Amino acid sequence: METKKYSSYAQIEHDLEILRVEREIHYQKIRLSFDKTKESLVPSKTISLLGTIYENVFSGTLGTIIKTLIPILINWYLNKKRGD
Repeated sequence: METKKYSSYAQIEHDLEILRVEREIHYQKIRLSFDKTKESLVPSKTISLLGTIYENVFSGTLGTIIKTLIPILINWYLNKKRGD
């Protein structure tokens, strides 16, 4: 890289300002990348979707029937495994 020669302090200040702006741009890109990575690791959308599905399935008459049958089926399966 060729050494730059300046004829005034204004040119030096101008180049320093450009470097400051470039540094800030790179810093913001890193922060954005970090935030996107953090969002992709937090399964908030998946959890809210599962909550909505759970509410839809277990609400109303069908939900009451399912909630009643689940413990009965679990007990039946456990007793079947034990050989009772």
